[in-house]
Amino acid sequence: MLSALMNFLKACWRPSSERYVHSGSDAGGRQDGLLWYKDTGQHMNGEFSMAVIQANNLLEDQSQLESGPLSVHESGPYGTFVGVYDGHGGPETSRYINDHLFQHLKRFAAEQQSMSVDVIRKAYQATEDGFFSLVTRQWPMRPQIAAVGSCCLIGIICGGTLYIANLGDSRAVLGRLVRATGEVLPVQLSAEHNASIESVRQELRSLHPDDSQIVVLKHNVWRVKGLIQITRSIGDVYLKKAEYNREPLYAKFRLRESFRKPILSSEPSISVHQLEPHDQFVIFASDGLWEHLSNQEAVDLVQNHPRHGSARRLVKAALQEAAKKREMRYSDLKKIDRGVRRHFHDDITVIILFLDSNLVSRASSVKGPALSVRGAGINLPANTLAPCATPMELGTN
Repeated sequence: MLSALMNFLKACWRPSSERYVHSGSDAGGRQDGLLWYKDTGQHMNGEFSMAVIQANNLLEDQSQLESGPLSVHESGPYGTFVGVYDGHGGPETSRYINDHLFQHLKRFAAEQQSMSVDVIRKAYQATEDGFFSLVTRQWPMRPQIAAVGSCCLIGIICGGTLYIANLGDSRAVLGRLVRATGEVLPVQLSAEHNASIESVRQELRSLHPDDSQIVVLKHNVWRVKGLIQITRSIGDVYLKKAEYNREPLYAKFRLRESFRKPILSSEPSISVHQLEPHDQFVIFASDGLWEHLSNQEAVDLVQNHPRHGSARRLVKAALQEAAKKREMRYSDLKKIDRGVRRHFHDDITVIILFLDSNLVSRASSVKGPALSVRGAGINLPANTLAPCATPMELGTN
């Protein structure tokens, strides 16, 4: 009996990388300890590179690249979709977005037979509504899920147009060639929603004029209600619906006073860009990267090196900077395991889309081979329930 129990526990706690072995080919990416990467691949509009480094005990970053049909109908638009979902408080919300947002987008694109700002906005709202329903169902058994949320950055290339939508503080940066000088300059395409930004704090105060504590400086960091840094997200139901701001939610999340309207928003900032031949590439990355690299530094690293392995190169540069800040060697940082690693840097996800102007300018109806890639960590797959999973980590990104 004891022997059987020990075998069961070993199976439970064996890293998922041992249970779900990657193939020797690079088709679905490669695993190297806490690093997952796909150095190069082809999407409908050019090449791409992806990398994910895990820092949390459970990977809270989720990501995907989908290229081909952007609609559930064959007659719908074709193009490339990128999503970076930086979770906080646990992986539940980012995993949910990874499983549902693109499907909602394809459904609404089929209804309109095109890609548009309205399609994107509806897809975000459907994802938010779906996660609310999940929280409602799970609240009696897992009330802490009400305190889990995620940033949500997406990019869509369709018919020569680049759509960028964002909630939170992930970032999309375009590398644009200046023909006169040969320089490649960064152009930030995404609006950020973080209380560290003065204009964002002012926006929140204007929406809540009767609440003098809507943003609070706590330990030299601006936080919404002293709890969370971002002002827009998917999830974080405890700050959107007052009925979840109560026991049995942990006291550290509960507000003393109730509220009448949502404190956080799920309305994405959306921008539309007509891509030009001098637009070279777009870097999509979670806040973990931008905490250590500037827009210009990231663009220079991509431009001045081979495309192959570009995303992995950005992750390494961020880790080297993180080690430098803590006055330690990069080689020593690499030895620190997940969980403890979070004290040195966050999960980091990077997806780089290189733009081939000949492919970008094709009509949205031109079909291409379907491709679907998801960034991975050493956790169980998103839809797998681990019998011995560690308790949900609660944090306040």
